[in-house]
Amino acid sequence: MRQKKSTLQIEQHNFKFIKNPSNCNETTMNHQQNNHHRRLNHKSLVCCSSSEALLATKSVALKVLKLGYVKLFWIKTPSRVVMLLCLPSIYFFSLNHHKSLYVYVLFLIFISIVVLSAVKLGSIKLFVVKSFPFLKVFEPSETRTPVVWSIGSKNQIGENSVSGLLVKVYSNGDVYEGEFYKGKCSGSGVYYYNMNGRYEGDWVDQKYDGYGVETWAKGSRYRGQYRQGLRHGFGVYKFYTGDMYAGEWIKGQCHGHGVHTCEDGSKYVGDFKGGVKHGLGHYHFRNGDMYAGEYFADRMHGFGVYNFANGHRYEGGWHEGKRQGFGLYTFRNGDTQSGYWEDGILSVTPRYPTPVSHAKVLKAAEDARRIAEKAMAAAKVDVKVNRAVAAANRAANAARVAAVKAVQKRVHHHDDPVLDIV
Repeated sequence: MRQKKSTLQIEQHNFKFIKNPSNCNETTMNHQQNNHHRRLNHKSLVCCSSSEALLATKSVALKVLKLGYVKLFWIKTPSRVVMLLCLPSIYFFSLNHHKSLYVYVLFLIFISIVVLSAVKLGSIKLFVVKSFPFLKVFEPSETRTPVVWSIGSKNQIGENSVSGLLVKVYSNGDVYEGEFYKGKCSGSGVYYYNMNGRYEGDWVDQKYDGYGVETWAKGSRYRGQYRQGLRHGFGVYKFYTGDMYAGEWIKGQCHGHGVHTCEDGSKYVGDFKGGVKHGLGHYHFRNGDMYAGEYFADRMHGFGVYNFANGHRYEGGWHEGKRQGFGLYTFRNGDTQSGYWEDGILSVTPRYPTPVSHAKVLKAAEDARRIAEKAMAAAKVDVKVNRAVAAANRAANAARVAAVKAVQKRVHHHDDPVLDIV
């Protein structure tokens, strides 16, 4: 009873003390209340900041995991572990510096990218380069593999050291049957392109080199010389349309002396450059006309003589396939027209005095006749072309024999490593 009473008295005394304005003024009470509210607000702010940091960390974690499952599913596990281990540091940093959270995240991502780009992992480096092209500077130049073009579906350098007769099947459907040396097509052999054609002939270091016959599915065929995988030397190319070129080749193009025969009956004999008529030559048109003279970029250009099928004749200058400059036109009955020609038509108002223009016309006609004679006497390539074709036929026969032996060896020796699928 005494203890309860004392407690009650103390409470009553405190109540009286609080209610008494003399013992406690309003300033003291307000100051105590403000301190109390400040402590409550500080706790709430701490809780709020921690909750915001937790939510921000959670959103970042979800984005990272989503990115990892969507775009980085092929990256190995350690990279994900590294990203997850960074999340606690993000949380504690955002607890007191929530305003700089995103700056810290960006800085951390940049550091991670730099570290991962330094690690020699192919998949990670490939992702970094594709996602951030500006980071290619971190890739050392000496690690880049040079592009090498070769026969087949992929680079065959250093594949194996097999030599002898071999049958090789490529992943793109191509097949080679013939001789090999140190894992490369060398000697005689036949290469079948998948649904496109075949090559039969000589090989050196995985390329056409020597003599051979190349046939395409549409019907085109080339027989002649090769060098380093390209038509080079003398040979005959017959197009599937019926046209044919027989003559010199340089680096895969008609270049030098040759004969181009068209299906419609027209024929050109003369010089070629870069696959087109260029130089001296004579052209027999299907309607009976004939031109002998200079060519430039596949057109009559320079001086030349044009004989029409009806007996007319023009001797003079040409420009891009049309009569241009001084020239002499002779009709079948002997009449002539001379002067300055523009765009294939004789100019009515001459630019020069009559005596001077007549002398220039005669000079141009003489030059045209002289050049036409040279064009008609162009070097003949029939003998060299025939020799190249005969050698190509022999090489093709030897290649077919080697292919048959390679197939027979494969059939009779199942245990020999003579079939490679690459």
